[in-house]
Amino acid sequence: MKPYKNQDPIRLVLADVDGTLVTQQKVLTARTKEAVGKLREAGIMFATTSGRPPGGMQTVIKDLDLTTVVAGFNGGVFVTPGLDPIVTRNLPKNATARVIQLIGEHGLVAWLYTDTVWYVQDHKGPHVDRESRTVGFGPDVTSDYCAYIGQTAKIVGVSDDHKAVATCERVVQQELGHQVSAARSQPYYLDVTHPAANKGSVADFLSAVYLIPKSSIATIGDMENDVLMFENSGMSIAMGNASKDVQAQANFVTDSNEEEGFAHAIERFVLNQTNWRTP
Repeated sequence: MKPYKNQDPIRLVLADVDGTLVTQQKVLTARTKEAVGKLREAGIMFATTSGRPPGGMQTVIKDLDLTTVVAGFNGGVFVTPGLDPIVTRNLPKNATARVIQLIGEHGLVAWLYTDTVWYVQDHKGPHVDRESRTVGFGPDVTSDYCAYIGQTAKIVGVSDDHKAVATCERVVQQELGHQVSAARSQPYYLDVTHPAANKGSVADFLSAVYLIPKSSIATIGDMENDVLMFENSGMSIAMGNASKDVQAQANFVTDSNEEEGFAHAIERFVLNQTNWRTP
């Protein structure tokens, strides 16, 4: 873990959703809801970011009574809690076509998202049912992505061959790192978005919108794509279900998402932040 040397008070908490806020069964527990309520009582704002499309975060927004800007597609789309668009960052056309090609070359299946629609080429493909349950709606099926390449907010490479997903991630980063942001949101998902659409930029955006210095933002997540927001905040917390590499990039490690890790993190570290400051 990285030592915590921040002296500024935490005024906003930015949390990942899947693997962090919700359990493996995509449930927001009563303890999680209570923890968000305790933040409000302490005068600390709460915001979320996710690889999900904005429409796939409606339940989280409603159940947590969110009032802050919501960042879908890892910062590819910013919306109000009512899902009204604020900013949309689409991928460059040429990069979109090349990413789809690389995904296929590595044996992954490609999904394509616009700001409002999720497209697949096979509705029975890997993890389509899982994703439908997660986001609360199903995909549109198309045989050809060409018509949507100019309006792509996110591409996902999907495979249960986790090594292939990791290899594809490295290749996309090496070849197209100046044109896209590519990082795994799950071991079986490679998320590819606009280069400015990453969770580090979400911290930047919220800092500017709410006039809160990044040193007064706490971030919490579980995957490689959460590390950029760790690096762009004053306090970073990794979930107990995160890999050792991700945990090593955070100031603190909490319990897993199956053990009320989010609630424990809020109680132990954020609400007791004065206990962790260097004298």
